[in-house]
Amino acid sequence: VQLQACGGGSVQAGGSLRLSCKFSGRTFSNYAMAWFRQALGKEREFVAYINWSGESTNYADSVKGRFTISRDNPKNMVYLQMNSLKPEDTAVYYCATGLSGNGATYWGQGTQVTVSS
Repeated sequence: VQLQACGGGSVQAGGSLRLSCKFSGRTFSNYAMAWFRQALGKEREFVAYINWSGESTNYADSVKGRFTISRDNPKNMVYLQMNSLKPEDTAVYYCATGLSGNGATYWGQGTQVTVSS
């Protein structure tokens, strides 16, 4: 499995960004997907999860109501729409799959999101 994330950038607080992640190497619809993030000096943390069909999602409390995870199985893509961004959302964001417990087997390369106040 290969994962390629993109879409990060710098925005002001209150702004929006949409992250994308391209999946390849296996049958995408067999895999649940997730986004994690890691801020400088902090541990990597879970952000959002979506099951194989897109019918089930789950979010960290810190992003609930502001972020939306979605997927397009025919395009092998997973997305993270981030609205009402806060400075504390600043981190490197990773897409991941092969999920187990609080971790994952396969990781994308990460994309930087910076939110200024």
